[in-house]
Formats: sequence, C-alpha cells, structure tokens
Amino acid sequence: MNNVQIAVTAIRNMNADEINQVVEAIKLQRTYNARTATRSLMVGDTVSFDAKTRGIITGTVTKINTKTVQVRCNRTQGLWKVTASALKQVA
Repeated sequence: MNNVQIAVTAIRNMNADEINQVVEAIKLQRTYNARTATRSLMVGDTVSFDAKTRGIITGTVTKINTKTVQVRCNRTQGLWKVTASALKQVA
C-alpha cells in the first residue's frame, strides 16, 4: 500500500475535527511549496508552463507575488498569472 492509500484509509476513520486538522495541514504545506518555488525565481528568468488547452507557454518572469508569478509570453506578449509550482525554468 502506498502513502496515498494509507492516508485515504486513515481519513475514512477520522471524525470531523480530525479531518479539519488534516485539511489545515494540507493548506499549510501547499503554501510552503508555493513560497519555496517562488523563492527560486527572479524577474527576467525564462520559464515555461503547461496552459492545458493552449499547450506549453514560454515566457519571461515580470513580477513575483507571494504565491503566483506574472509571466509575459514571448510569442503573443500576453500576461499570465501562474502558480509558482507550475513553472519550470528554461535554460
């Protein structure tokens, strides 16, 4: 059994208060992951991300917020607000 299956099994046996504690822990971990990813970027870096229906977008970081990053697309000059954890640096 992998970690996700173990967690799901444990959640099924919890009461409402315990589930709320787990939800809060997940939110805190997501915030930590986003801020860690944001700290690794600088304005001017070239990054790429998957825009689902539009494919892979490559652009330049123009602004760094707490959890998101503004990216100006090199192709269309469009401005995207992207979660930092979804970005990959391009060499």
